[in-house]
Amino acid sequence: MEEQLKRIAFHLKVLFVVFWLLPAILIVIGEIGGDWVGQYADNVRATYFAETLSILLTAICVPVSLKLFAWVLARKIDYAGFSQALRLYSIWSKVRIALLALPVLAGITVYYLMMSSTGALCACIALVASLFCLPGEERMRKELQINKKEEV
Repeated sequence: MEEQLKRIAFHLKVLFVVFWLLPAILIVIGEIGGDWVGQYADNVRATYFAETLSILLTAICVPVSLKLFAWVLARKIDYAGFSQALRLYSIWSKVRIALLALPVLAGITVYYLMMSSTGALCACIALVASLFCLPGEERMRKELQINKKEEV
């Protein structure tokens, strides 16, 4: 049981680090430059469409990722057996991070393709929201209502 908890917590921490590394890599690539940076900066229609898409992705994905996990935790995970609860917790934690990755990656892409600060703002909002999803063994124990065994 303890080994499963630690393994899942470790995998979720690795996923969280990868989640933060992807935008960092995109930013480095964007700052190095290339033909794609600012490619659509002069296209007003494309910029409007991309900004609107970035805003909508952020407005939908951030609340859904935070609220959906709480809903699934209360409705499905709390009533499952231990191994099933751990599996569901792992799956839904990954879904939550994937939902937050969408506006981050879209926002950074919009920022560099359109040279629009709206994309950067949307990416920052999703990155800040990800801090509410910080994985850890203690948090998993609390959310799954697992008490650590008393050591004598």
